[in-house]
Amino acid sequence: MIALLTGRLLDKKPNRVVVDVGGVGYDVAVPLSTFYTLGDAGVTVSLRIHTHVREDAIALFGFATALELALFERLIGVSGIGPRVALAVLSGIEPAELVRAVRTQNTARLTAIPGVGKKTAERIGLELKDRLPPALVAEPGAPAGAADGGGLRDDLLSALVNLGYQRAAAEKAIDRMVERGDEASFEESLRAVLRSLTR
Repeated sequence: MIALLTGRLLDKKPNRVVVDVGGVGYDVAVPLSTFYTLGDAGVTVSLRIHTHVREDAIALFGFATALELALFERLIGVSGIGPRVALAVLSGIEPAELVRAVRTQNTARLTAIPGVGKKTAERIGLELKDRLPPALVAEPGAPAGAADGGGLRDDLLSALVNLGYQRAAAEKAIDRMVERGDEASFEESLRAVLRSLTR
């Protein structure tokens, strides 16, 4: 089992990264909370890994912090939630906020995450309430890297659609941000749009 990968970041997208470790490129699925903390391609990164083995595939899921990994592993222990849904949950809510939502049984906040319906949200709240990790301090993401203004809108729209948001809603949220004249890196812009979508 792979538990940790440390190497050079070859490629970086909102839901996956490729890490070169000794000449071998590992394709790792990551949540947005981890994506925000990674620098530009070429930097050295270290990811905690959950290795998911199925009959037909081995998938790697990477996390910047032990808290993210612990939450992921508890989420996939909830009935009806697989690794992809667990990753979507961690992409749709900050780790510390997820802990709060579970503790307060805030199903409305959980159903704001794309792909999480009312029943799934209730299961998460019920089954995780007594199984939360003891370390509840989430390390804030450090946004890094920038996208040029011309392609920023397209990049944001592509990322949001890949994360499960409806195209029309994503476009409206991006347009609102553009109208305000906000100029930020791709990571900062994506975070701002996601905040507006989950209000």
